[in-house]
Amino acid sequence: MTTELLLVEGMTCEHCVMSVTEELTGLEGVSDVAVALVPGGASSVTVTSDAPVDPEALRGAVAEAGYEVVPS
Repeated sequence: MTTELLLVEGMTCEHCVMSVTEELTGLEGVSDVAVALVPGGASSVTVTSDAPVDPEALRGAVAEAGYEVVPS
């Protein structure tokens, strides 16, 4: 198991959390997504997977949900 911590800008509500979670769990190997919502700031998203997931795939999934991964 591996984990990756992402900071995601623009999430403000539970609908945002559901959208990002749905896109990330759709990636091959991802087994869990945990979001700590921070309205008005960058929320943290912890992605757990069986093996490392390509960072570009993670950013792409977040972008598909309509949000942006920001540098930590």
